[in-house]
Amino acid sequence: MWSSRGSHRRTTRFRWALPAVLVAVWLLVGGVTGPLAGKLSTVQTNDAAAFLPASAEATQVARLQKKFNDQQTVPAVVVYADPSGLDAAVTQRARADADAIAGFDGVAAPVAGPVPSRDGKALELIVPIRADSDVAGVVDRVRARVSAGLPEGARGYVTGPAGFTADLTAAFAGIDGILLLVAVLVVLVILVLVYRSPVLPFAVLISSLFALAVASGLVYLLADRDLITLNGQSQGILFILVVGAATDYALLLTSRYREELREHESRFAAMAVAWRQSLPTVLASGLTVMAGLLCLLLSDLNSTSSLGPVGALGILGALLSTLTFLPAVLVLLGRAAFWPRRPRFGSPHPERSGVWGAVARFVGRRPRALWVGTGAGLVVLAAFVPTLQAGGTSQDALFLHQVPSVTGQQVAARHFPAGTGSPAVIIGPADRVTETVAAAKQVPGVSQARPVGPTGGPVKPGQEPASVDGLAQVQATLEAPPDSERAIDTVRALRDTVHDAVPGARVGGSTATTLDTRTTAEHDRNLVIPIVLVVIFVLLALLLRALLAPLLLLVTVVLSFAATLGVSALVFNHLFGFAGADPSVPLFGFVFLVALGVDYNIFLMSRVREESGRHGTRDGVLRGLAVTGGVITSAGVVLAATFAALSVIPLLFLAQIAFIVAFGVLLDTVVVRSLLVPALVHDLGSRVWWPSRLASKE
Repeated sequence: MWSSRGSHRRTTRFRWALPAVLVAVWLLVGGVTGPLAGKLSTVQTNDAAAFLPASAEATQVARLQKKFNDQQTVPAVVVYADPSGLDAAVTQRARADADAIAGFDGVAAPVAGPVPSRDGKALELIVPIRADSDVAGVVDRVRARVSAGLPEGARGYVTGPAGFTADLTAAFAGIDGILLLVAVLVVLVILVLVYRSPVLPFAVLISSLFALAVASGLVYLLADRDLITLNGQSQGILFILVVGAATDYALLLTSRYREELREHESRFAAMAVAWRQSLPTVLASGLTVMAGLLCLLLSDLNSTSSLGPVGALGILGALLSTLTFLPAVLVLLGRAAFWPRRPRFGSPHPERSGVWGAVARFVGRRPRALWVGTGAGLVVLAAFVPTLQAGGTSQDALFLHQVPSVTGQQVAARHFPAGTGSPAVIIGPADRVTETVAAAKQVPGVSQARPVGPTGGPVKPGQEPASVDGLAQVQATLEAPPDSERAIDTVRALRDTVHDAVPGARVGGSTATTLDTRTTAEHDRNLVIPIVLVVIFVLLALLLRALLAPLLLLVTVVLSFAATLGVSALVFNHLFGFAGADPSVPLFGFVFLVALGVDYNIFLMSRVREESGRHGTRDGVLRGLAVTGGVITSAGVVLAATFAALSVIPLLFLAQIAFIVAFGVLLDTVVVRSLLVPALVHDLGSRVWWPSRLASKE
């Protein structure tokens, strides 16, 4: 008897000690990795040229340019303008500014100009800023210099590639604070409404923040060692993805724990069952999302492929925290976690008699009419997909509000050839420079073409073009703004003409980079989407041990995605008036929506399969819907709200991703998972599990 009591005491101590140790370990891990999250912005790479594959023509030109000058630069275009005409004082001031700016840290002298416009109302300086310097910081200094103390009526602007880089950096400034704060507050409000408890929401949020700390720490360490690439948009998506996914997994675990507390008097026994029953579903869900994200590694565009490992590390952090830290906290809190609505041992399960019980009964009454009707509605919405303008946008449409670089670009375009500060760069055989220049000049949209001299600027009278390894450079100034559709069309025509006239010549520059980025993004979209579908189908087949059910789930999720894109096209074109969308927007939306949409179907169908083994498929799907409806809908609302928080960053790409994912997740949880899938499974009955043995049990 004493031995039995001693054994019981040891078991009890172990039951309390294990969760306490887990919490302590997580506090230590969070203390180490948490501070690294604040350093993520220091390892970002936001240079568009660095995202292109080595095979891209713009990348080849950038590599060849290093032969002429090891020091790569990003041009800033300084514009002085006065609608009434510039006087000598402004010209003198521009010369003084050019001399002063040439001495700034990060500026690679010489500063070109000032060059007067033909209408006499503007002057222009071209400031080469070293690419390895703090480009945004240098631009801020230049802006402060050229905008202060000008004569009345005159204004100074800084635009060009460096100006846009500075404004992009400013848009992402504080992302690790503002975005996280907005996301956490939104999740907190939703959790309080869901649980009606002042305790549990904070336990779930702390678990999410620990997940983010671990994920951010891993991303920082890998990015700092150049093993992965991190940019501003990937960092923003990482924060949202981790908080949303970790909260979703937490909702699933806590819901099952609350169920089991009604079945078991011991909190430890209840958690043991809840953890064991939730583990396959949470793991399958997390691994599915990770697999979908890692498919992005197949992308040729580095900015897209880099999101794969970054997002996968985020999901890994969410899984680790949900399956270790959160169970430990819940066990230590026990029923008090749900105060004041504590689940009492032996009390009835409200999930089966509430709203979702009524929804389940509604689905069971006329399943065929329901799935046909909802499916037809989704098809109607999907019909608007062709109206989605995802061929790319100009750089000035990238920002959701007016920024200095866009204003400066607009002013410069009124007085100078708009492409002055960002010429197309042609590199070809040095002995055929004359033919190269002649070919470039005959292209409509090219205002001038000149060889590059030894100092890096256009050749001066009596000079020979700079030549390295038998190659020479020609700069072609475009008439249109460098990021506009006209400029992109001009570069396409320039490439065709130059390639025909001078075989072996290559055309690069900022506009060519934009063109190659779009082309690569379209290729990635066509490659990655089918592979993601195959990978997710395989994972679903392994989880559900069937072939027909995974196929049906995948079809419903793809239909939901198409409907979401159709609605997005209507909203973007007619409500928000967006100028268009980047070609990578549909790809990013697809990966997130398909992976996360399948998530909710995994939550549902895992429980349906469990119930079907005991009660048959038709009864099992209704039982599964009744008990999971509330938690899955709550999870969907949380994820939609967290992705909607991306809209606090004033960039078109993230605003569009925020809408697509938020609307798509709500459509998945409210319509597809609540009505379409249960009705379809109920109508098909046990056949849905073909070819497993469960297919013969009704």
